[in-house]
Order: sequence, then structure tokens, then C-alpha cells
Amino acid sequence: MPYDNVILEKEDSIGILYINRPKAMNALNIATIQEIGQAVDEVKRDEEIKVLIVTGAGDKAFVAGADIIGFMGLSSAQARYYSDEGEQIFRKLDVLEKPVIAAVNGFALGGGCELAMACDIRLASDQAVFGLPEVSLGVIPGYGGTQRLPRLIGEGRAKELTFTAGTINAAEAYRVGLVNHVYPAGELMDQARKLARQIMKNAPLSLGYSKLAIGQGLQGDLDSGLRIESDFFGLCVASEDMKEGTQAFVEKRKPQFKGQ
Repeated sequence: MPYDNVILEKEDSIGILYINRPKAMNALNIATIQEIGQAVDEVKRDEEIKVLIVTGAGDKAFVAGADIIGFMGLSSAQARYYSDEGEQIFRKLDVLEKPVIAAVNGFALGGGCELAMACDIRLASDQAVFGLPEVSLGVIPGYGGTQRLPRLIGEGRAKELTFTAGTINAAEAYRVGLVNHVYPAGELMDQARKLARQIMKNAPLSLGYSKLAIGQGLQGDLDSGLRIESDFFGLCVASEDMKEGTQAFVEKRKPQFKGQ
């Protein structure tokens, strides 16, 4: 399906979602956020896509923030509606039963940092810059930033980065655990594809259930998380993929998983 503000491409079984507003540093307006949601729905329906990579068009920005001009003049009720909508759209990445890799190729500020944090794994170019500058504009992060950032880097660091409206470079983002790996800018997408291909060797059902078990488990205490893990483990053992995986192991061949 064609979009105005994003591009969804498919390379073999890898989906690549580009935020495509390079003249605006890929800033998120309402239409772009809605198209992200539509594209994620498309990825969910496409059984050929096993892993999704999210990145920004051009070489300057992943997403340089929300298009704040579009929010001026809104009432409190309208602003809350758009915040709720954005949070639910980013939440689709959390619950998509396919791994999602953010390839952060430049500025990831405000909504861009929030989008990256909604992905499962974050790779950054050595030119990437992260931050939540919202308090300098008289608002707070509205797409999950106050909730995801402390879960990733800890409460104290999250509060400092939020309260100062500061930025951190890729090396610091790696040091505090915001990103998994940092690569030279020219290698970022190749490394993202390499990681996607490595992930895709494994059983699709197991990947999806592992993602859900981790995500759901983090919402409660350890005992609740262990019960969630057991539930998904039981579903895996009853699957065709599990039968294929164990048979392939015995026969010393590569498994041919079908996601069933």
C-alpha cells in the first residue's frame, strides 16, 4: 500500500520501514504517526516478513522529533487524544509478534527517541544523537518516553536526561544501555540486515512468544512473569516448529520452520 510519509519495503523476509520526510528531518506529524501504525499492521499481516527494521530516510535524522507546530492551539482534550493515539500506535511495535530493529541513523529526538525505544533492539550510527527535549518546549514526552526510558536506562539517568532536555551521543547511549550496538554510519543498514538475517534463522513462533514473554513479564512481578513464560513454553512445545527443530537437530540439518 502506498504512503505519503513512510516507505515500506521488503527484502526477502526483511521488512524495512523508512520514515520519509527528510526535508523536515523526518519529524513526526499526526499523518506520519498514523501511517506508521498502518505500515505495522501491514507487516503483521504479511507472513513473509519475519523481522522489521525501522529507520529514517536520508542521512541526517532517524526522526528529529514531533512536528510541534501541528500541536499548537490544541485543547487539553485534543492533545490527550493525540498522545493516546501515538502511544497506541507505538505500542503496536511492542506487541508485534516479530522482532523490530531500530537503525538510528542520525537525530533521534523527542518522538524519534520514543519511536526507537518502542523497538526491540536499537542499533545506532556513530553520528546518532538521542534526547527528550520536550520540557524545554513546555510539554512532556507524549509517546511513551517517560515510561520506556527509565525501563531501559534506569530511573535516575532517565530523569536527568528528561529534566535537562539534554542530548547524548551514540557512545553515551551505548554506555547507559539505550542502544545495543554502535556502527560507522556507512555500515549501519548492512549491520541491521545482518542482525535480521541472524534472527530469521530461528523459529518464528518462538521469536514471537519470546518477545511477548519478555514484554508481558516486565509488567509484573517475577512470579507472574514465570507463569507467562511457562504458558508460552507450553504453546511452543505443541507447535510444528518445535517438532521440525528437534527433528532437524537429530538429523544434523538446518530446520525449515513454517511459523506453525
